[in-house]
Amino acid sequence: MSQRQRELADRAAGVREALAEAAKQAGRAPGDVTLVAVSKLHPASDIRDLAGTGQTEFGENYVQEALAKQEALAGLDVNWHFIGGLQSNKAKYVAGKFALVHSVDSSKLAQALHKKAVSLGTVQDILIQVNIAGETQKSGIMVEKLPEMAEAVQGMEGLRLVGLMTMPPFFDDPEHARPVFARLRELRDGLQTRLGTSLPHLSMGMTGDFVPAVQEGATLVRIGTRIFGTRPPRG
Repeated sequence: MSQRQRELADRAAGVREALAEAAKQAGRAPGDVTLVAVSKLHPASDIRDLAGTGQTEFGENYVQEALAKQEALAGLDVNWHFIGGLQSNKAKYVAGKFALVHSVDSSKLAQALHKKAVSLGTVQDILIQVNIAGETQKSGIMVEKLPEMAEAVQGMEGLRLVGLMTMPPFFDDPEHARPVFARLRELRDGLQTRLGTSLPHLSMGMTGDFVPAVQEGATLVRIGTRIFGTRPPRG
């Protein structure tokens, strides 16, 4: 094992321990929470090294970078998550290439993903990204438009809605993000009743605020810096 692989393995193990502890504090099973290692702007070699220690879920933010890594790592047994902002004109490059798209934030984008998935003869799993705090600079559908969008997605045979995602405002104290996470869980629970279907996933929580996210029901936690270190500048 190389020094870098050992470093990544140790950091990821530390994160998993912290996730498990947060789950236990909330009376949840540690296995209910999945670590998505956010590898954006880090080299494909880091993904290969970390995958070699058992990590299977990797999150990418940029379409071109993600597809290049998928090609470089063809044959590697991992699940790719697309977690970044996605323009509808790039949906054709994403559908069918990712186990889960976390960041579907408009009916237009959902329709584009659906159209491509149908043409490929596949079904794309997605989450709807919700802008709970109403921040104008953040992606995500507004809360009041969520039921309508969810119902529209449910009618698209090329998509499978499996939950919701959010990014809270940045707070110095992660406890301040807790109400945002709790609200996402409440919205999910309400949608399950409205749609009559299971929505098992809540993608919420990152390096700075994953403890309250897990305690409020996160099933997918997106952590990058704590595993891979400081991101290099985007070239």
